[in-house]
Amino acid sequence: MEPVPLQDFARFLDPASLPRVLRIYSGVYFEGSIYEISGNECCLSTGDLVKVTHIHLQKVVCENLGTGQTLELDPNFQGHFSPLTNHQSYRTLGELVSATTQSPTQLPIFFMSTHSILVDARVVPEDQPLLLEAVDTHLGMRCARCVLDTESQRVVMHLPLTLKGPFWQWEPGAPRSLLEALQDPALQDLIFTCPTLPWSSLVLKPLYELQAIMHMRRTIVKIPSSLEVEVQDVTTSSQHIHFIKPLLLSEVLAQGGPFPMSAEILEAPEGPSIFLSPWVGSLRKGQKLCIHGLASPTWWVLASSRGHKVPRHFLLSGAYQGKLRRRPRDFPTAYDLLGAVQPGQPFRVVVTKDCEAGTADDPESCSLAVGDRLEVLGTGQVHGYQGRDQDVLVCQRLNEQAEEEEEEEAGENEEEEEAQERLLLPLYLAGSFVEELNDSRRYRLADLMTQFLLPCEVKVVAKDVSQSADPLASFRGLRLEEKVTEPFLVVSLGSEPEVSFAIPPRWLDFTVVESEQGLGQPAAVPPVITVEELTDAFYYRLRKLPACANQAPPPRPPKSKGLRKQLKQSSEKGDSEPSQSFVQPQLPLLPKSRANTLLVSSCNDYSQISTHRKGKSATLPSQATDSLADDQHDYEEILEQFQKTI
Repeated sequence: MEPVPLQDFARFLDPASLPRVLRIYSGVYFEGSIYEISGNECCLSTGDLVKVTHIHLQKVVCENLGTGQTLELDPNFQGHFSPLTNHQSYRTLGELVSATTQSPTQLPIFFMSTHSILVDARVVPEDQPLLLEAVDTHLGMRCARCVLDTESQRVVMHLPLTLKGPFWQWEPGAPRSLLEALQDPALQDLIFTCPTLPWSSLVLKPLYELQAIMHMRRTIVKIPSSLEVEVQDVTTSSQHIHFIKPLLLSEVLAQGGPFPMSAEILEAPEGPSIFLSPWVGSLRKGQKLCIHGLASPTWWVLASSRGHKVPRHFLLSGAYQGKLRRRPRDFPTAYDLLGAVQPGQPFRVVVTKDCEAGTADDPESCSLAVGDRLEVLGTGQVHGYQGRDQDVLVCQRLNEQAEEEEEEEAGENEEEEEAQERLLLPLYLAGSFVEELNDSRRYRLADLMTQFLLPCEVKVVAKDVSQSADPLASFRGLRLEEKVTEPFLVVSLGSEPEVSFAIPPRWLDFTVVESEQGLGQPAAVPPVITVEELTDAFYYRLRKLPACANQAPPPRPPKSKGLRKQLKQSSEKGDSEPSQSFVQPQLPLLPKSRANTLLVSSCNDYSQISTHRKGKSATLPSQATDSLADDQHDYEEILEQFQKTI
């Protein structure tokens, strides 16, 4: 096929013959030029191959040849167009009128002149179609009444029949619909008339959009037919050409196969690494891959090592086959104890730090000592400060007598009820508790996730035999923190097909291309690495995800009554008046020697006063710091003594 303009190829293309392969023959493009049309980018260079898959008529532009005005029509326009064909030339306008009246063709007719016409101080350009409506007498002369379309209106002119030409007559053809007028090759570049439109003559210019596939482009290319480029149809001679379409790993996951898929890395992963595994460094440009499919199960567990100064972080697959044993959990506050309570399961802890328990308004607050055993029963509410209900943790203190009676008999008597003490712990209580655990069973990870809540303390007591090296067995303990539900793809390297690993396309996405030649992978999927060590940056990135950040912060303790009363009194005095407790005394101006003597004596007196007070600091700055927490202070007394000394 000879090269043709892209507009002509699109206009006479039969959609049933798609797809068609085109070669860009010539154009007016500079190197690296990009056309941005309606948000679509397309860069065409001479020699490029384009596989056209769809064609769509966007709009039709109608142009008035005389004025250059344009009008856009929708492809569903219902008007009819009659083509005007060039029939015969005449030397004068009178011969044209005489031939018209003798022929079956009646007025009006279309004609044009091959040179410009000057009439009534108006110039009619050459090749401008005119509509001859009738012949009448104007200013005592036989004239032809003609209509000329201008930019703003229709102008009626009277041309004398003696006007010399040559003139060409245009004969209207059979009415056609818009699509028929565009698809007929015989009507190309003809002048049409349409009674529905305001112009007597016009030219149709359709605009198409071609959807095509180009080599090494990930998305469908949309090419407008108005680009001034010539193309050549090479569909017959290009049956062996394979158009390579790059894919992101996330797109491979979204399209769902077909698996297994042989692929090659076009662009290696960018940015900081998320895994510390050696296979991450093998993901480089040109590396062969085999994508086996979706990893099963689709959930993972985020874990951190315990017992090391610098913890290490791991991502455990749900298919991990190692054996785990539960370890006692540590709880820094009563709020953490509440989060570990499971309905129907006993939960006991041991106090490891002395602390004061009880509500803020309970004067008979109980104290917890190291070694106290508590059974957590659940949550409750008490009447708190200013009439507000306060959430508390209901616990029961256990003693040795109760423990012995539980071992001897299951029933409870009155003496046991009196021996057991019920405690109400505020949720903001900062204590230290360790879970009392008597569970020596060994669990698999899947069983552990279904029976217990996270976070959970465990110890790996048996390695995963499916892995060559299990790093979790060397740690004194692990803290299972969060469950991560995210689809992973099982991938193996072409250089090491016996080992496969899981890649999360959401966090490790890169570009691959499907390879025609397989890598000779075995029918069964090789063992998948079930433990991946994470970098610190990626670990904290996971912890900030909405799925992980589902725990509310613990409640803040209420302010003490004394401090509230003091702030209320100071606010009643006015914002501009400072509190007398914090007013610094103004020292009088004294001679230098006199001032040194008085300052030394005043410091000695202050040290005596502060020494007299038990448990108080001997320096004024620390005394001011303790005032925020001490309700019964006597700073006024100290300042008075200080002023008297001066």
